[in-house]
Amino acid sequence: MMAKTALTDPIESGATEAPPTRTAVLHPDLRPDHTRRAPEHGLAEAVSLAHALPGLEVVRDQVVRLPKPHPGHLFGTGKLAELKQLLHDDEIDLVIIDGPVTPVQQRNLEKEWKVKLLDRTGLILEIFADRAATREGVLQVELAALSYQRTRLVRAWTHLERQRGGLGFVGGPGETQIEADRRAIDDAVNRIRKQLSKVVKTRALHRAARAKVPYPIVALVGYTNAGKSTLFNHLTGADVFAKDMLFATLDPTMRAVTLPGGTDIILSDTVGFISDLPTQLVAAFRATLEEVLDADLICHVRDISHPESDAQARDVNAILTQLGVSDEIPKIELWNKIDAVDADARASIEAIAARREDVFTLSAVTGEGRDPALAAIAGRVTPPTHDEEVFVPFADGRTRAWLHGEDIIQQETQDDEGFRIQVRWTVRQAEQFAKMRR
Repeated sequence: MMAKTALTDPIESGATEAPPTRTAVLHPDLRPDHTRRAPEHGLAEAVSLAHALPGLEVVRDQVVRLPKPHPGHLFGTGKLAELKQLLHDDEIDLVIIDGPVTPVQQRNLEKEWKVKLLDRTGLILEIFADRAATREGVLQVELAALSYQRTRLVRAWTHLERQRGGLGFVGGPGETQIEADRRAIDDAVNRIRKQLSKVVKTRALHRAARAKVPYPIVALVGYTNAGKSTLFNHLTGADVFAKDMLFATLDPTMRAVTLPGGTDIILSDTVGFISDLPTQLVAAFRATLEEVLDADLICHVRDISHPESDAQARDVNAILTQLGVSDEIPKIELWNKIDAVDADARASIEAIAARREDVFTLSAVTGEGRDPALAAIAGRVTPPTHDEEVFVPFADGRTRAWLHGEDIIQQETQDDEGFRIQVRWTVRQAEQFAKMRR
């Protein structure tokens, strides 16, 4: 298994930690002005991604107008020289380009600027490598990183031999024999896929066991940093890592929750989605998101305070479609962080939500709006009930106690032989009652 490597090499074993890597974030503005994504918002998201990776100090961030990408260097000659001087003046060690960079462009830019360079895919892979905690998460990251590396074997790796080394999976010294590298990567990919197949089988067994309970599965999905983990922690009492940063959650966490009214569910917190999610990660993390595919209800958590909340929602829905999530799975939207919206905007947002049956405003931090949202979740996953009369002999006190414990008794009368009880129950409860009487 590929091991994680340190972001920066320590000066000496046991010595003071190495200083943070001075980083510049560049957002190439390749899109026309009428695009739905403003370049400044794209840059802000890229900076947030950089902050999510430990050991980086972002000392420069800027939008770079780019009418037409240069095939060899991405940027034209004049802009290339201008940026080179700025990077030199700021003593930049790492450049993050918020967009795709071809292997040839990456090699040439690193040679020209004498820095380490990551494109958007490489940065997201680094974050995933740093955050993955479970066995499956680590394997999924390795698989995605190997797929990414295989496309970049055209690079000259000698520049990575410097003392400070590279960053995680996409850094470090490399081989010079491309074919040998490609075979080694293919062998590693096959090995990881075999290991993953075992993990997936184990998860399938766990899902089968849960299906026998059976509790409905409610999956929280949403754009990264929308507040899913904070909401999850409040509802479950769990201690899932929740922080105001992108990709705070990478491995799925599941907990049993009793909703108002007594409905038991399994709540699943999932990895946050993001625009332009690398293709390798969509494929690699599909198994991690299997709880979404099997969910009885999908709760789309949105950061309604974000200026591009609508665009983020479209990205989430697009990725759900990519994953093959059925349109038949019911969905509701939880418009989170309503406490972070100013009064005028809040009144408008709440008026829009009130006109829709599938939208609820709330704040995972303050708790406001949470009870109506939970009631809506319970209403959508609570199985249908029917009325029936059952007879319980006096000697069968255990069964009568179970009926009372399930809180399903509507009326109870007594005759010479036992109790005649009117119940309102689900099919599952009726089946469980029948098993107890055998």
